[in-house]
Parts: sequence; structure tokens; C-alpha cells
Amino acid sequence: MSSTSPNFKRIEVAPAYQKVADAIEREIVNGRIKPDDPIGTESELVQQFGVNRSTVREGIRVLEESGLIRRDSSRRLYACLPRYNKLASRLSRALVLHEVTFRELFETAMILEVAAIEYAVDHATDEDIAEIALNIEKTEQSIANPAAFAELDAEFHILLAKASHNRVLQLAREPAGLLFFPTTEMVVRNVAEGMPRLIAAHHHLLDAIRKRDKQEGMVWMRRHVEDWRRGFERAGNSLDRPVERMYMEHALLAQQKR
Repeated sequence: MSSTSPNFKRIEVAPAYQKVADAIEREIVNGRIKPDDPIGTESELVQQFGVNRSTVREGIRVLEESGLIRRDSSRRLYACLPRYNKLASRLSRALVLHEVTFRELFETAMILEVAAIEYAVDHATDEDIAEIALNIEKTEQSIANPAAFAELDAEFHILLAKASHNRVLQLAREPAGLLFFPTTEMVVRNVAEGMPRLIAAHHHLLDAIRKRDKQEGMVWMRRHVEDWRRGFERAGNSLDRPVERMYMEHALLAQQKR
């Protein structure tokens, strides 16, 4: 029998305010508290949880930042639908903490972006199509500004997901998208044909939506995401590097150039 004892990590006890926030969030996410349902006042929550006012106030602050609760003019608290960007940014931070790699982002994008165009072909409205067309026009006008170009590319993919009219898909793709699409600037700065190829792909994807041609849309999206992979590697990056590490290195390089 081995005499080596197992090594256990110390148990971290969550602070009381986080427990308050988690308890309320569970009720909202599980649907037991509906959007616009009253949650009560700070005083009422102090009594219900049996904690001091500062603990409740800090827990409420966490939930307000997440977009899960709001206050009215009388300071009463109400449940809200969580905002996409707040959920996405929290999940994006979790992905960074887990040291996800760009390969994982690429593989996920290949699935979710193809799904977005597939459903956009089926469900895009005339308004959706007009928004996407305007985005492409702005992208063509921003070729002298790689940062603006990259932002418009990210917006293009958000608009495609919106055109799918599937809110679960929109929520699912956003956290990885916040980490994946900023790399477009890195690619177009280092690969000469990056911008024209990206714009051409966007035009083909829009054409597929207009023609309601799902197969063409899926083919072009796969090419588009694969183009990102080639450009990313040609710019001197490795798909197997953790996201956080590479962003930190690029930030340091940018500081050194100033």
C-alpha cells in the first residue's frame, strides 16, 4: 500500500455577497423569477438572507453589472433579461482563464458560423439583408484602417447570427467571437490579400442569403473561416497557443513600439 497521502487544495469559501448574487441569479436563470418580476428592496433581502446591508448591496451590484436586475425610481429591484454582451464577456473571460487555444476557437467558429449562415439563408428578412449590405459597404470603405476593418468584420458575423433569428445561436457564438474576431486586424495587417479575400467572401455570403441558397452559403462560410486560419498562420501565429498568452505578447509589442 502506498504511503503517499493525496494532496488536496484548500477549499475556498465564496464571500457572502457572491452567495447572495448566486442565489438570486439561479432563480432568474431557472425561470422561477420572470423578467420584470419584483425581487424586493435591499431591506427585505437583508432580512431574507440574514446578512448585513453591505453584503446585499454588493451582491446586487454584481447582478446589476450582469444585467440580471434593475432598479426603478422607488429603488425596488426587478429581474431583467440578461444582456447578450454581459453574458458573453463573462464567458469569454472564463475561456481565457481555461487557456483555450486559437485552434479551439477556429474549430468552434467553423461549426457556429456555418450554422449562422445556414439559418440566415432560411430566416433573414429584408431588413436583415439591408443591414448586412450596409456593413459590407462600410467595410469596403475602411480598407485604409485595419482596426475599423476588423470591427466591421466582427459586426458582419454578429449581423449574420442576428439574421438567423435563433437567439440561442446568437448567445452561443458570441463569447468565442469576442476572442476570435479581433485577430482579423492582426491578419489583414500582415497578409496583403487578406482584405480583398474577406470582402469577396462577405459578398458571396450575402448573395447566398439573397438567393436563399443554403449550400452556397455553407460552402463560402467554410472557405471564409478556413481563410482566417491560413491568414492567422501566415501572420506568424500558432493555432495551438493559448489565447491569453498571444494577446499579452501583442500588447507588449505594441507598447514597445510607442
